[in-house]
Amino acid sequence: MKYKTIENAIGNTPLVALQRIDIATSHQRGNTILAKLEGNNPAGSVKDRPALSMIERAQERGDIKPGDTLIEPTSGNTGIALAMAAAIKGYRMILIMPEDLSIERAQTMKAFGAELILTPKSGGMEAARDLADTMVQQGQGVILNQFANPDNPRIHYETTGPELWEQTQGNITHFVSAMGTTGTITGVSRFLKEKNPAIQIIGAQPAEGSRIPGIRKWPQEYLPQIYDPSAVDELVSVTQDDAEDMCRRLAREEGIFGGISAAGALWVAMQINARVENSTIVFVVCDRGDRYLSTGVFPA
Repeated sequence: MKYKTIENAIGNTPLVALQRIDIATSHQRGNTILAKLEGNNPAGSVKDRPALSMIERAQERGDIKPGDTLIEPTSGNTGIALAMAAAIKGYRMILIMPEDLSIERAQTMKAFGAELILTPKSGGMEAARDLADTMVQQGQGVILNQFANPDNPRIHYETTGPELWEQTQGNITHFVSAMGTTGTITGVSRFLKEKNPAIQIIGAQPAEGSRIPGIRKWPQEYLPQIYDPSAVDELVSVTQDDAEDMCRRLAREEGIFGGISAAGALWVAMQINARVENSTIVFVVCDRGDRYLSTGVFPA
């Protein structure tokens, strides 16, 4: 397929059925587990969709113009996607992220021309968000604010949700997504619930003490403003060990080189698989595993 520009290659990602993982349970109970391969987007993650959407719609409203400086706190994937989108659209991009996130993510952001500011590991994403707010207040740039920007979930309502409905011929019964900014789960839920209110929306959250890149359980004061609790039917906790083990299994047994948050969502999908029948369960493979090679999750 020929695309006019790289931005036209965002979206319409594959939806594939698992062939080995938990397949005995699936066959016994009449279920199918499907993986939405968002790592196939040009910058490698589901965040390509909202990154371009937030910039384009801010331009349309006259909030920003090419040449302006954009500031964004990020745990990685949104930063990479924004760095790509800023390069396409002609913006200076400053990204703020905790210092303990993977080397690959930082290097990829820089490759797209973004400038990085690292915050202390102890402060987590909360510290990165606080610094971004301070810089904006000081007039150093404009923040798109993925955590509060309605253009984040809107693009999933407009694209990701309809793709899933079409790709499953309307047969989807359960949608599982990692909980990060919550843009994906909120936007997809809004669309799918309009089509069929019985569809169950399940969010994957980290268990107490677990640090899983891309999955968060936010303190109440930092809960993303775009999050709609009524859009999520169930929250399931996943441990770091379970997510990392599933990440390795996904590559070895299915040939799907996904990230750790995607594997966490798959672990949750497997819990759903064990208790339902005649269901179509979809989980999001948020990004690719090559972003985590330096973390040690994959064997050297």
